[in-house]
This record gives sequence, C-alpha cells and structure tokens, in this order.
Amino acid sequence: MITLKSPLILASNSPRRKQLLHEAGFAFTVEVLPTDESYPSDLPAEEVAGYISREKAEQFRGIRPDSLVLTADTVVIADHHILGKPTDAADAFRMIRMLSGRSHKVVTAVSLLADDAMQTASDVAEVYFRDLEDWEINHYIEDYKPFDKAGSYGIQEWIGMVGIEKIEGSFYTIMGLPVQVVYQLLKPHFH
Repeated sequence: MITLKSPLILASNSPRRKQLLHEAGFAFTVEVLPTDESYPSDLPAEEVAGYISREKAEQFRGIRPDSLVLTADTVVIADHHILGKPTDAADAFRMIRMLSGRSHKVVTAVSLLADDAMQTASDVAEVYFRDLEDWEINHYIEDYKPFDKAGSYGIQEWIGMVGIEKIEGSFYTIMGLPVQVVYQLLKPHFH
C-alpha cells in the first residue's frame, strides 16, 4: 500500500471506484454525504462532471479537516447531450440504441479536498460502439441491469466486451475513475 500523510476518504459508493482505488495501492475509507447533483443548465456538457465532483467534495469542507477527500463524477456525452443513469429498462434501451454505431465522449472528473484547498481535474475518453442489434441491447439490460451507470453501460461488462470497437483515452476514465489523474493529485501527499 502507498502511505499517505493523511487518511484518505473516497466519497463514492461506486464498487468500480472502490476496486480501482484499492488496486492502485491506496488504503481508504468510504464516506458519502448527500449532494445535490443538479447543475446550471447553461454549463457546457464537458464541464458538468467537474462541477458535480467539486460539489460532492464541498460537502466535506470543515467536516474532515485532517483527511484527504476524493470525489468523482462521470458523464456520458452524445451530441452535446448528457446521458445520465437510466430510469428504467426502456430508458436504458433508448440510451444504448443512441450510442450504437457511433462514438461518444466519457468525461470523468475527480476532486481532492486537502488542507481546505480543492483541486479538480478531468479526463476525457472517446468510445466507439459497433452497430448493436436490439436483442444484444435487451440481453445486456436484462442480465446486467446497468441502472447505476451513466449512459446505461459499463465498459468492463458484456456490452463493452462485445460491442466496443475502440477507445481513445483511458479505459479507467470510462470505468469511472481515471487512476492516472488520481495518482498525480495524491502524489504530493505521499508519506
């Protein structure tokens, strides 16, 4: 494990973020505070993840002054529109159908609140799906239930394995935690 000067808190319930941060060699606890994840309607889609990530970290200001608080947010962008988490199977189908046969952007932002100072960094990846058949989309939704995922899919799951032709950028950004960015944010806090 990499030793940090202060305890690290991951402010996310995402099992994928927990897995990646652990595999990157960091010891941490998980604590999540309620956050309003709405954002200004005139905010460019590429800036939304950073805005929400900062809002998540702001909830901890003054609460955990002796800790490093790491937050993250991921958005999927198609045609300059953000595809959030699906409300139901029909919504998930609609989103995946929209992504089929074309590329889209995934932006993951991370924020680090340390010593009352906040740093936020974003990473962008481009994902290219082949044309997906309706039965493939339905099979994925039925078997994997991607209702907690922005854009209705997880790259590490079946639909990513069989449907994604190529990516430009970091796999981990698409998974929800750009580990290379997190590492650089935490590096000044190594013990």
